[in-house]
Parts: sequence; structure tokens; C-alpha cells
Amino acid sequence: MSAKTVEALLEDIRLLGETRHALTCAVRELVRQQCTPFAEEVKYGGILFASGVPFCGVFAYKEHVSVEFGHGAAITDPFGHLEGSGKFRRHLKLSTLADIEGKQLAQYLPLALKAAQQAA
Repeated sequence: MSAKTVEALLEDIRLLGETRHALTCAVRELVRQQCTPFAEEVKYGGILFASGVPFCGVFAYKEHVSVEFGHGAAITDPFGHLEGSGKFRRHLKLSTLADIEGKQLAQYLPLALKAAQQAA
């Protein structure tokens, strides 16, 4: 069985609605702009991102898009937007394009990468 490509997953996400698709694409582009080296793969029903080490992923759901940080519990949350209470992971729920800026995703990405690098 062949692995699903990012482009194929994005087309599937479009079926959830244009807002979910636009959010997922905007998160992907922000990660691409901020993180070099940049790598991505489809896994667990979403897109996982790596920059030397895997550090976050984006997952589209019916009502929102979630940006998941695998080592999010190690992030001191300076903005108070992280959700979750598990041993390792934390996430940001995005419902609109304005949430990307409002929940300060751009500031969380380097924190998530640093947490993943320290755990590696």
C-alpha cells in the first residue's frame, strides 16, 4: 500500500470545508517559512513536521484544526493558549484563519522545536 501524499491529504481535507483546508494550508506555510530544514509527512491522519527532529503536526477535524506539539508539556506556555493535560502533548485549536495570529502560533513553533530538540 502506498503512503498518502500531502497533496492527497489536503484534497481530502477540502471535503471537510474550505475553512479547514485554508487553515491547514496556512499552518503548513507558516511552518515552512519558519523552520529550516523543513520536512513533512502524512501520518496519523495529519501532516507531521520536522526540522531536524519531529516537533509538531496539523490535523483537520469537522469543527476545527488542531496543531499538535509532541513535547508541548515541556513548553512554558507564555501566552496561555495551549490545551491538553497529557504527559507529553499539547495543542492549539484553530477555528478561523484569525486564530493563527490570535493564538500566536508563530511564537509557539520555535518553542515546540526547542522542546523537541531537548527531548531528542
